[in-house]
Amino acid sequence: MQRIITLTVRNRSGVLNRVTGMLHRRQFNIESISVGATETKGVSKMTLVVDITDPRKIEQITKQLNKQIDVIKVSDITDSAIVARELALIKVTSSPQINNEIQSLIQPFRASVIDISKGSITIQVTGKPNKTEALIALLRPYGIKELSKTGVTAFLRGQQPQDQSTDSHLFSV
Repeated sequence: MQRIITLTVRNRSGVLNRVTGMLHRRQFNIESISVGATETKGVSKMTLVVDITDPRKIEQITKQLNKQIDVIKVSDITDSAIVARELALIKVTSSPQINNEIQSLIQPFRASVIDISKGSITIQVTGKPNKTEALIALLRPYGIKELSKTGVTAFLRGQQPQDQSTDSHLFSV
């Protein structure tokens, strides 16, 4: 089962390497990872999607991540009400004759055309991973020249209380 784990970390060199190295050593496969700045200077947020079925391993991974240097907070938000999105850029083989067909195909997905060239059209779509995958499947018959996805980024919806999974690394910024 895919689990979504968020980490609040100090924005320092080597943090991403230490986190992924720890997961690699314990043979956890990362399905998706995204990292970016937060509203707090010097703090970043990582969103990991990992495939874990054993509940004991979920607890193990959170404890091990909490022990990492520069990790402030770890939360498994899979079973919570969350907002989760990913971005996909899809370059499709195209011609002037089928550009309108492709544009009408992507409209229900609220996707947009961000580039048109002589032999291709580039589409941008954001949404839940199943939405981006559905659009990719519809565009595949046209010939996908290039595809790039950001990975999932997520956080808790609304005013839900944050999981109190923290370690002694907590600091004020």
